[in-house]
Amino acid sequence: DAELLAGARAGDDIAFGLLIERHARSAFAVAYGVVGDADLAEDVCQDALFRVWRRLGECRDPERFAAWLARAVRRHALNALRGRRETQALESVEVAATAPPPDLQAEHADARARLERALRALPAEQRQAVLWFDLEGWSHAEIAETLGTTEAMSRQHVMLARRRLRQMLE
Repeated sequence: DAELLAGARAGDDIAFGLLIERHARSAFAVAYGVVGDADLAEDVCQDALFRVWRRLGECRDPERFAAWLARAVRRHALNALRGRRETQALESVEVAATAPPPDLQAEHADARARLERALRALPAEQRQAVLWFDLEGWSHAEIAETLGTTEAMSRQHVMLARRRLRQMLE
């Protein structure tokens, strides 16, 4: 990351593209964890990445670019959420071209809708922590740094989120 960041700071668009490509999925997960809506998360993520591009010089520790990016996306998502007046329904992620049979599609759609409702019902910190930990593979140290809390609290958020999700999905 540090080498790509140095290149991006020097105006190398390819280096910036590679850097963002490396972290795009995590950035989306951060935004989604905050806003709880796939379309809004995509918009927030794009806006945040543009802002990051303009402020590359503000990253003080190039070795910690991923955490710096996650914090920037999270702040932008929180601001977008505050400015948003009406809540939009979550839309399903598009299915790959080779779709399963209709009965299986319906079953998956129902399960996905139930999971999305359950995720939306979680407090924001718990939703973010469980998505980052279980889907993105973040460590508790990374989650704690991004949320501005302790590793112990990160563990607590993940544990409570999993427990509540199990209860709501039973």
